[in-house]
Amino acid sequence: MGRGGAHGEGAQPAQRRRLPGRHAAACRLSRGGARRLRARLRLIARDAPIVVLTGAGISRESGLATFRDADGIWARVRIEDVATPEAFARDPGRVHAFYNARRRQIADPAVQPNAAHHALARLARAWPGGVTVVTQNVDDLHDRAGTPNLIHMHGELAKARCGRCGAVTPWRDDLSVETACPSCGRAGAMRPHVVWFGEMPLAMEEIAAALDRCGLFVSIGTSGSVYPAAGFVAEVRGRARTVELNLEPSEGSRLFDETIHGPATRVVPDFVNRLLGPDGRGSSG
Repeated sequence: MGRGGAHGEGAQPAQRRRLPGRHAAACRLSRGGARRLRARLRLIARDAPIVVLTGAGISRESGLATFRDADGIWARVRIEDVATPEAFARDPGRVHAFYNARRRQIADPAVQPNAAHHALARLARAWPGGVTVVTQNVDDLHDRAGTPNLIHMHGELAKARCGRCGAVTPWRDDLSVETACPSCGRAGAMRPHVVWFGEMPLAMEEIAAALDRCGLFVSIGTSGSVYPAAGFVAEVRGRARTVELNLEPSEGSRLFDETIHGPATRVVPDFVNRLLGPDGRGSSG
């Protein structure tokens, strides 16, 4: 697995595509489709480990814009000016100002975990075979929903890292070029604990191990264009069931066994309920 893009779906903002106007209908399976999905879910052993990949789409309904939103925070900046190591070396004040604004946005009391975050947390606690949730998002909504076994592959905005000693510290306040590291005392070396373009995503060995043993791979709210995460489905094809839950088809939709399109707050809870079954303990029915 090679170097990937930056945090939170890490792609250069693209021209926003017109979204279909039938999301509510799109997320409802026909009776035949529901029966086929239930039948396929029954084939997944209860002790089969699950890997769930989440992208910016799962947090969109919590009020956090994605890279592809034309009116989002990323539409007002150039990626190369705020999300690369070179940008930080060139103008750390500008980079800090950008991430301070993002940190305050995530800390807004109006931004809360939504039904999709809570459904995944419930799945991760209930599934007998264990669930690893790998998120490309740098927000803390999965954490606040109580998701166990969570990997932030693109880092976390609620933490800061010292470029000198490497210490990672929980951080809710603004950062500046004068901020001193709580561990080594060095001023000017603190940076957001996020993965920038050209940097290696975090915990890749742990992610690779989870993919190697998974029996079900689920992708939620991703564009399918950001590597290495976009390549996860190809790695598990043929040895694990693969499902995409997304607002609209992603660039990698054709690689999945099943694709269900609609708002995350509808399709994710519905999928989790079908997977866990009537007893809520992983006996699909």
